[in-house]
Amino acid sequence: MDKKRLFSGIQPTGKITLGNYIGALSNFAKFQDEYECIYSMVDMHSITVRQDPSELRKKTLELLSLYLACGLEPEKTTIFVQSHVPQHAELAWVLNTFTYMGELQRMTQFKDKSKKHDDNINAGLFTYPTLMAADILLYQTALVPVGVDQKQHLELARDIAQRFNSKYSETFVIPDGHIEKNFSKIMSLADPTIKMSKSDSNENAVISMMDDSDSIMRKFKKAVTDSENKIRFSDEKPGISNLLTIYAFCNEMTIEDAEKSLNGVSYGSFKELVGESVVSILSPIQSKQKMYFEDKEYMKKVMKEGSEKAGYMAMKTLRKVYKKLGFVER
Repeated sequence: MDKKRLFSGIQPTGKITLGNYIGALSNFAKFQDEYECIYSMVDMHSITVRQDPSELRKKTLELLSLYLACGLEPEKTTIFVQSHVPQHAELAWVLNTFTYMGELQRMTQFKDKSKKHDDNINAGLFTYPTLMAADILLYQTALVPVGVDQKQHLELARDIAQRFNSKYSETFVIPDGHIEKNFSKIMSLADPTIKMSKSDSNENAVISMMDDSDSIMRKFKKAVTDSENKIRFSDEKPGISNLLTIYAFCNEMTIEDAEKSLNGVSYGSFKELVGESVVSILSPIQSKQKMYFEDKEYMKKVMKEGSEKAGYMAMKTLRKVYKKLGFVER
């Protein structure tokens, strides 16, 4: 039987965080045997906010090397740079004509980014979800691992696909979302009421995948908690609940078991335990990432072969779409 396809992508901007790893990257390799996986560095999405060109190139290669360090195998899966497959932009234009203004205006991320970048509210920022829909639908994707904050975009992709299918007959697979229930959202260490973000300007709020062990330990020691000094998972204790989530993930435990194992442990000792657990997870990944990043020829090979595989799949879908629209064959 053919495997169902899975697609996911991460923007090569900012610092990839522990939250990105727990919520997404850590699962990428796990899916390789069960699904036909397609993973992208979505650099086209990045330019809705102004980027330094040399930094964007570097970050794209860093993200690719991190994908490999986290266990992605080019022999098993398709790994590519989004801008290397022009069909993404082509399908996005078609899908723009099947997306309503009101739908895009309701997108929470557009509202948030418009406030943060009010000097550059460009059309790309507005139509970003349509390009995301193209990313997904181009590969006849059955499953999309998404964070809670991306769920709205996936719903829009489903709506667009159903709208096109209804007009022109079955063309796109309607994708389903996959959300990790226990570890889907890691919060800021400085303000545990908001998500850990790679664009956060507060260094102490974020654990970067490339932070050294001393930095990791220092940041966890400064993590915001509360005055109760009892380790329990509760909505009323966002700081401790966030640390419990991280600790449970790193030690392959349920949050309930982690809570029991930490009974009577002080907050100070708990923070150290969380920091040590994170260091033990990240250190081997960092070593592999450095090795891959320095092997420029291998990185080029992975990108070339990945874009060729992705381009072949993408073109099959785009030809079908163009034929149904009435475009003359190339």
